[in-house]
Amino acid sequence: MSYQNLRGGRVKLNSIMLPQMEFSSDAKGDALYAMELTLSLEKLNNEKLLSLHKVADECGDVQMCDFIESNYLEDQVKAIRTVSEYVTQLRRVGEGHGVYHWDQNLLASM
Repeated sequence: MSYQNLRGGRVKLNSIMLPQMEFSSDAKGDALYAMELTLSLEKLNNEKLLSLHKVADECGDVQMCDFIESNYLEDQVKAIRTVSEYVTQLRRVGEGHGVYHWDQNLLASM
């Protein structure tokens, strides 16, 4: 919002709809499924940021390109790497006690 105000735009906030919950069954309620969804959302977010950067570059908006690069892209790549490491670890530990132990290690590392 601050960047939009900086560029002379107006911020118009609308209400946010409650998303449909995808964790109604046991198969979709595990940690691996949640992390795989998180990874796909992070990749989608990165793809949209790169598309926005491409549009800004095509329009010659150097300030917007710099804003996206300095504030979002590096953090997005780090987030994708971290979540993909979590997915790999969860696939290795399997189900049951392994997930519990992985979760405890994740909690301790934060």
